[in-house]
Amino acid sequence: MLVHIIQHLYRSSFTSSEHKYQPLEMDDIKDQHNESYTPSSTADTTILALPKGTMDPVYEAKAQVLNNAVQEIGMGRYQWQLFVVVGFGWASDNLWPVVTSLIFTPIANEFKPSMPPLLSLSQNIGLLAGAIFWGFGCDVFGRRWAFNLTIAITAVFGLISAASPNFAAIGVFAALWSVGVGGNLPVDSAIFLEFLPGTHQYLLTVLSIFWAFAQLVATLIAWPLLGDFTCSETATTCTRSENMGWRYFMICMGGISMIMFILRFFVFTLYESPKYLMGKGKDDEAVRIVHELARRNGKTSSLVLADLQAHDQEGQQGTDASAALQRRLEKLNFTHVRALFASRKLAWSTSLIMLIWAFIGLAFPLYNAFLPYIQATRGADFGDGSTYLTYRNELIISVLGVPGALIGGVLVQVPRFGRKGALAVSTVLTGVFLYASTTALTSNALLGWNCGFNFMANVMYAVLYAYTPEIFPTKDRGTGNALTATANRIFGIMAPIIAIYANLETAAPVYVSGALFIAAGILTILLPFEPRGKASL
Repeated sequence: MLVHIIQHLYRSSFTSSEHKYQPLEMDDIKDQHNESYTPSSTADTTILALPKGTMDPVYEAKAQVLNNAVQEIGMGRYQWQLFVVVGFGWASDNLWPVVTSLIFTPIANEFKPSMPPLLSLSQNIGLLAGAIFWGFGCDVFGRRWAFNLTIAITAVFGLISAASPNFAAIGVFAALWSVGVGGNLPVDSAIFLEFLPGTHQYLLTVLSIFWAFAQLVATLIAWPLLGDFTCSETATTCTRSENMGWRYFMICMGGISMIMFILRFFVFTLYESPKYLMGKGKDDEAVRIVHELARRNGKTSSLVLADLQAHDQEGQQGTDASAALQRRLEKLNFTHVRALFASRKLAWSTSLIMLIWAFIGLAFPLYNAFLPYIQATRGADFGDGSTYLTYRNELIISVLGVPGALIGGVLVQVPRFGRKGALAVSTVLTGVFLYASTTALTSNALLGWNCGFNFMANVMYAVLYAYTPEIFPTKDRGTGNALTATANRIFGIMAPIIAIYANLETAAPVYVSGALFIAAGILTILLPFEPRGKASL
């Protein structure tokens, strides 16, 4: 059913697209064993997301050749399987922060820590470490190991955490499982984008349906476990035997992540990105992977090594021993970072997207930490805090996240609106609904505003997660993703620190959160690149 919806989105949006792709037809391509297609004749087959001249000209030319080769093969079995296993990373990115928020109160009741927000702080520190290590690392040691290890680490420490004997232990395990979680999106978005034909890059937006489903699944599992096996809020004592619900919940969540890892590692075979290999000077390996992709899709490819080598020139990356040594030395410096600031336009783009991620990274946790006070000051004493109503409302809010991801997939393909328009409007409306939620004086009013807030937030994240990797070239994409994720996590760390030391009885931080969302939406308009209808480098 999901595939049919996606295909419908694709057909409806590309029939009106200004930038039509003209993929090579197999009949027009000569047999690869006799004569390859001429790279110069295909150089303009796809329109690139970054304008010509933004990157090294040889890299651009080779990236176009590989884009054309992938476009020639088309969307097939391998990419649809990759869509699912990459979706596990999207799910994990939302699942585990939701897990932490759901177990926060039962853990605080059982261990009675002097500063409960330290649990959120430890999680955010782990997310920051993961974003830095896996994001920068996947541009150095490749995507494959990072792709599999991120979920494996999350699963192992998630399962172990169920046995935590005290608050310090669960805090440490939260940081450790978050090291895995923090690397999911920087790595997975790079992998998926690099195997997609240019005509199907909108699927990067639709991937956020897994992000929404994760919240829904966590809520459904938490309802019986945390609802029936948790100490009462009014209980004076809370022993381990009376509070086993969060431990059962952690076993379930860790088990789900372990199943994801098994499917990724033992069932699905991930190929290294051809453009990543090309960027490392391994043109022959890149050609081999393209032919493997074609074989998995039941197609053939006319790409041969000569098509890439035809663009080699003086100053281009070599494949001899000295060039290999130089590339290894580059791993020790900031080559990938400098590449993202190589021109004024690229530096402006990188800086703006980092700032947008930073604003959103602070806005969400600030809102969650300080909302209870402003509701209380406005007389929002709902008197209906039963377990049933709490989880029923959470379930309703979670369900609305699913259509948000699908609508995001439609909006990014609208002519003269595209990624930037969809991101700007959804981010501003997220802030507007946040402001509106503070006016709620009844449970139903709060539920309604939160549904609108969650719906627009899912549209926003769907577009943001797709737009960000599209504006970075493959050879530096992991680094670019790492920079934006790092900015997001650093600002996310500030929220629990503010909750620990600031005066919680003030409404100012909630209004600051709304302002941050609106400011991020306005900054989106200033972004210089619009990738709609264009293939990524």
